[in-house]
Amino acid sequence: MRALVVTKQAKPVAPNVEFRADWPDLAAPRAGWVNIKALATAFNQMDLWVGRGVPGLDLAYPRVSGCDACGVVESAGAGVDPAWIGRRVIVNAALRLPERFSPDDPPGSTLAPNYELIGEHHNGMLSEKFTAPAANLADVGDADPREAAAFGLCALTAWSMMVTKGQLRAGQSVLITGIGGGVATSALAISRHFGCRIAVTSRHAAKIERAKQLGAHFGVVDAGQDWSREVRAWTNKRGVDMAVDSSGKATHLNALKSLARGGAYVTPGCTSGPDATTDLARIFWNQLRVLGSTMGSNEEFREVAALFRAGALRPVVDQVFKAEEGRRAYERLEGAEQFGKVVVVW
Repeated sequence: MRALVVTKQAKPVAPNVEFRADWPDLAAPRAGWVNIKALATAFNQMDLWVGRGVPGLDLAYPRVSGCDACGVVESAGAGVDPAWIGRRVIVNAALRLPERFSPDDPPGSTLAPNYELIGEHHNGMLSEKFTAPAANLADVGDADPREAAAFGLCALTAWSMMVTKGQLRAGQSVLITGIGGGVATSALAISRHFGCRIAVTSRHAAKIERAKQLGAHFGVVDAGQDWSREVRAWTNKRGVDMAVDSSGKATHLNALKSLARGGAYVTPGCTSGPDATTDLARIFWNQLRVLGSTMGSNEEFREVAALFRAGALRPVVDQVFKAEEGRRAYERLEGAEQFGKVVVVW
């Protein structure tokens, strides 16, 4: 079958991507799983990590990445409701691992889920057919497959960290750093859905203007200055209720300093580096919440999918490529100039 294949681990990634028509076909789905014919696949930063190498994972190459897609269920394994066959679906790529049960472990009441990821730990969705657990599916009806593919994982990640963990409330104020990526634009859509006042940052003035067209109220061009002063001035020195920051080292301290008392700093990643300088005195004195989040549960996935089907949340699609142009899609992602999601169609 056709697939976009990463032939080896290297940086940059794009030169090592090949479009192949001879990738091995899928076996019949195992119990609880389905095989899906892809209509469109969207890219994430994870696809670059797979090409560059994921710390702590020994990945074998060549391999297929991809953790966001829309497709039609073609076949189902034992125990799967046959009503799924023929449905247009999106997939939660987060595979929750079973917990260990040891007699010496304390209660797990607050233990966070442990996930593996389709497309990272396993071959993924950048192929014309892929396999996934039926429990991780959401029906999207007759939705545009390009939009549906661009929606799933980023919307889930943003929803889990902002709503479930961060306890975002209607009418609050939200700061989103590095606007333009998939999670950041999903955070913008969720903030609009809750009627929030929204501030964004970017190194590119054009991205800030695009964000304003999509509902942001204030923007700061990040040229390395202490832009928390500008954010706090925008809030009449009160500070924002939530800071959504996937950049990490380059933006963490400014985002923290932008928060109001009791505010939440939520992070799903650290693209600029993990070793950020923080301010513990500000955290305890202002009673701030610092929350890490990765992906989300199937229950959360169905919540955001319902909002997508209802037209309440929509992704931002940057560019769409034919699968045969997959290397160009990787180049677009790797260049970090995109606003929204890069998508390939099959």
